[in-house]
Amino acid sequence: MLTRKQHELLLFIDSYLGQTGFSPSFDEMKDALGLKSKSGIHRLISALEERGFIQRRHNRARALEVLRLPEPAQLSPAASPNSLNVIKGDFSQRLAGVKTGEAAASMSLPLYGRIAAGLPIEALHDHSEQVEVPMALLGQGEHYALEVAGDSMIEAGILDGDTVIIRREDNAESGQIVVALIDDAEVTLKRLRKKGNTVALEAANSAYETRIVPAERLKIQGRLVGLLRTYH
Repeated sequence: MLTRKQHELLLFIDSYLGQTGFSPSFDEMKDALGLKSKSGIHRLISALEERGFIQRRHNRARALEVLRLPEPAQLSPAASPNSLNVIKGDFSQRLAGVKTGEAAASMSLPLYGRIAAGLPIEALHDHSEQVEVPMALLGQGEHYALEVAGDSMIEAGILDGDTVIIRREDNAESGQIVVALIDDAEVTLKRLRKKGNTVALEAANSAYETRIVPAERLKIQGRLVGLLRTYH
């Protein structure tokens, strides 16, 4: 049976390997789990290796291999796969780490519908649904939530079915991930690149092409500030 920290570390290593092709450093693992020293990471890795979840290649640096992920029965109650995990950050390069949501304070945000992380889809405006979001994810300003549909942002750590937290803004800097409304009809979640009188909407998946649109046809509806994921 895995403890919560063992489960968190295993998921972080697996996600990091999938995005970079190599394992995270001890400092990165320490920061992702919120530990104060690397000795705790050493103990967690040894425990995962003893239980057959990971393997260390001792002749190479930063060479951890995930052999398998746990079944629900192998998790302690605190590490249940149906527990909600929170990912916070600017998502500028890759998924920074998975942190368990432990904040007691939360607030309800409107869940407007599904946003395409693939081909743009028509914007939904169903205000009847709400989602509870830890206050730690929210800063100043107005926020709302959208459910992700598609896989075009997977290399930024944003998966199909995730719930993204959006700060409502009408402007953004190049390189930020935004909710973009095109021709007042289509909405999509993409990385923004400003190029003169045009705007490039970049996917984080090599299977998708960058979409270029005239700047006057696009409205920024908000900027990505956080993400919620439920493990099933």
